[in-house]
Amino acid sequence: MDKLLYERKYIDMGVKYVAGVDEVGRGPLAGPVVCCAVVMPLDALIEGVDDSKKVSEQKREKLAVEIMRKAVSYSIAEVSEKEIDEINILNAVKKCMEKAVFGLKVKPDVVLVDGIDLHFPFPAEYIVGGDAKSYSIGAASIVAKVYRDELMRRYSEKYPAYGFEKNKGYGTKAHTEALKANGPCPIHRKSFIKNYIR
Repeated sequence: MDKLLYERKYIDMGVKYVAGVDEVGRGPLAGPVVCCAVVMPLDALIEGVDDSKKVSEQKREKLAVEIMRKAVSYSIAEVSEKEIDEINILNAVKKCMEKAVFGLKVKPDVVLVDGIDLHFPFPAEYIVGGDAKSYSIGAASIVAKVYRDELMRRYSEKYPAYGFEKNKGYGTKAHTEALKANGPCPIHRKSFIKNYIR
């Protein structure tokens, strides 16, 4: 599949800056949701950029460094587990994506968004499964994933009982058993863990 199919449509219309935006961490029981927005140069593509879930951890980390080095502009945003509990995960993802896009130093002419309709004040296209279909969204997904994984590794040092370095906050069997045995820690999403605590 042509990874620049969506980008090329806008470049052919005379658009200069196309941003891709994606989120990581919608489903975990713990930790923030993280979003990245990125404007990439489209004349020299980075080999191997794809949906972050399809790329090995080692390769993702190398790609993320290269993406951030070569990007025209990139921005990473977080919305905390406390705010997720307050406004729900869908609203948290929207807020996080908007924070990431508005954090770009270069104002995008158009934004390619993975999945969700955000009502930006500038042109945007919402692409279901966009991280696998658009080079810009794929690049954003890799940076967001590497950033969040590192964040969860750091949390695992503070809260070692839950295995965050392995599960990244997702509800694995070992994680849910640790949750039942130890109760929640400060970064657990209270609205997500009701079924796992007494």
